[in-house]
Amino acid sequence: MRKLRALIFDVDGTLADTERDGHRVAFNRAFAEAGLDWDWPPELYGDLLSVAGGKERIRFYLQRYRPEFQIPSESFIADLHATKTKHYQDLLAEGKIPLRTGVKRLITEAHDQGVRLAIATTSALPNVMALLEHTLDPAWFEVIAAGDIVPAKKPAPDIYYYALKQLNLEAQECLVVEDSLHGLQAATKAGLPTIVTVNEYTKNQDFSDALLVLNNLGEPELPFTVFFGNAFDASYVDMPMLHRLHNSID
Repeated sequence: MRKLRALIFDVDGTLADTERDGHRVAFNRAFAEAGLDWDWPPELYGDLLSVAGGKERIRFYLQRYRPEFQIPSESFIADLHATKTKHYQDLLAEGKIPLRTGVKRLITEAHDQGVRLAIATTSALPNVMALLEHTLDPAWFEVIAAGDIVPAKKPAPDIYYYALKQLNLEAQECLVVEDSLHGLQAATKAGLPTIVTVNEYTKNQDFSDALLVLNNLGEPELPFTVFFGNAFDASYVDMPMLHRLHNSID
């Protein structure tokens, strides 16, 4: 097994609980600003999360729930999504979307120890940068692969292949942190060993292909819960634990 050289993080639901209290709220604000009577409550948004990508999610919603709606222009969906992005960034600036438990501690530790860091997400690049700028240091991330930089979104592995190419590393030299089945599928198709930290929207998905499934990354005073895999008696994820986990891969 090769040495662990990089950690690759998904963003939405992984770095922060952005979906329910971030993106969903921003979508609803954008709909209201456009004079639309649409509303995405938490349960409906959970269903819409089966579709990766914000513009794709709007298109799916129209096809499934608003088939009678006539799209007024070719740029309608892109314009609506751009408005949603603005509202999402406003929420970040207001400090309403904090990082998940253990994320800042682990990323800081990895950076301090010279472990390379990357992002691989279907979220739009402006959204990713806004989150990082308000919570972490974007300069720490050597690669930020986001949005439409590849043609096929998760569960396709394209975004992870792109990240690996930019890092110039083999999959066996990395660990991925994800939160969803689509993310896990994308990472494992690219040959990347993956840790999953579930959230309310993903906790019942099938993560049997993950190395380890946790409720979060944990803190010394706030231990994680292990749902699947071997955490080696650790109570929170740190770099020694990740090196041990990485070394255990067959």
